[in-house]
Amino acid sequence: MSEVHKADRAWLFAAVLARSLATGMMGVLLGIYLASLALDARVIGWVIGLGLAGAASGTALVTFLADRLGRRRSLLLVTALSVAGALLLAISATPLTLGIAAFIGMVNGMGRDRGAALVVEQSVLPATVSDRERTMTFATYNVLQDVGHAGGSLLAAAPALMQRFASMDPPQSFRVSIFVYGALMLLPLFAYLQLSDRIEAPRAPRTVVSPATRGVLLKLCALFSIDAIGGGFLTTALLAYFFYERFGVGVESIGLLFFVARIANALSHFAAAWLARRIGLVNTMVFTHIPSSLLLLTVPFMPTYPIAAGLFLLRESLVEMDVPTRQSYVMAVVAPAERTFASGVTHLVRMAGWAVAPAFAGLLMTGTSLAAPLVVGAALKIAYDLLLWRAFRNLKPPEERS
Repeated sequence: MSEVHKADRAWLFAAVLARSLATGMMGVLLGIYLASLALDARVIGWVIGLGLAGAASGTALVTFLADRLGRRRSLLLVTALSVAGALLLAISATPLTLGIAAFIGMVNGMGRDRGAALVVEQSVLPATVSDRERTMTFATYNVLQDVGHAGGSLLAAAPALMQRFASMDPPQSFRVSIFVYGALMLLPLFAYLQLSDRIEAPRAPRTVVSPATRGVLLKLCALFSIDAIGGGFLTTALLAYFFYERFGVGVESIGLLFFVARIANALSHFAAAWLARRIGLVNTMVFTHIPSSLLLLTVPFMPTYPIAAGLFLLRESLVEMDVPTRQSYVMAVVAPAERTFASGVTHLVRMAGWAVAPAFAGLLMTGTSLAAPLVVGAALKIAYDLLLWRAFRNLKPPEERS
């Protein structure tokens, strides 16, 4: 690959690292920030859902328009909206304005970077490497995400530190932290401005998808929607709120927990790439994901926070191994000209599922138990894994056909 390809890849890596710092921070803080404003679990779930609905809308925009509008221009646009939403979130106080801010800013309560910018970046990355290097490149990309998520989780301790050492009251310390989140979301703009014209797709009046690809994408989207709804019950914001309410631990302890969790995620990505070369992408996706869901089912029934946290960290060492393998698999089974559309539409259904579920999770937490969303989410994810293996175990990517 040319030096230009290497430079573009480096700038994309820099952008995802900065954005993931912000996303990791917000994933831990959002639910607790909203609780500090005296909002109940039902309203917290509603605001988190609106943020993910905004992310789904941004994903839809880039799915259908990025190749026509321009990939770099699309990246700049969605990043600018994220910064604007962060500023509005920091100065809002009512559920309505908080919901509007979350929607405009595509605020991601998942705690993992899964928004519109990621769709465009993933459509560009495969063209910068060979087929054999593709999965490892996605693994590196995801490692950088999780390093950012880990650092962001530590930054989530900022409100507690400001309360302790700067004598700020809780609402003020949280608002300052939201401004820090906005500043971090601004950093990728500088990386995107450095990208070359080689990241752009050939101009075409519309995206043409072959009948074979259409069939594959329909199946993948149906399955990904099940996984996404399960994931929507398990957003980082809701999990942080669960640990906060169930065990009475502070935001600094929860931030440290998610820091270690993201480090475990990061290490698992390289393990996933190594394993995929030996047992295949689909097998790696399924046979690492099911144990992670079974581990999650044990967390709500643990008597103390240290035991629950330990089992949660074991789960986190497995749960993300399907991410680089899934991304690589989707990009491998479609034609290069179809990659932006394929990346976008598969992420779109995932964002839609994530957007719908938190409101129901909030209702379950209020009306049933704090643990109910964890049980529902884990069960849905296990069902997804079994269906995925049955549907796609025989459809191999190019590097596995030989």
